[in-house]
Amino acid sequence: MTWLTILLAAGSCYLLKLAGLQVPERWLEHPIASQVVALLPVALLAALAAVQTFATGTSLVLDARAAGVAVAVVALLLRAPFIVVVVAAAATAALLRLIA
Repeated sequence: MTWLTILLAAGSCYLLKLAGLQVPERWLEHPIASQVVALLPVALLAALAAVQTFATGTSLVLDARAAGVAVAVVALLLRAPFIVVVVAAAATAALLRLIA
């Protein structure tokens, strides 16, 4: 059953990509379509980050992950180097999990 699901998902992804290649070029050159296409990856990445930060299973939680993201945001606003952002966020989450 699992393999059937994987094969169906892979086939569906392939068909969706194939359908995208059939879209007329003039539709993609439209200004609104260009803006949507440019912003879609950012929106999807933000949604993924939010789900991974604030959800456990089917429930919303506020735990050490949220504090780690908050520290990362502050470090980014202070223009810290990327490695400093990652280490600060990870250390914050780890320390809060150690305490709790």
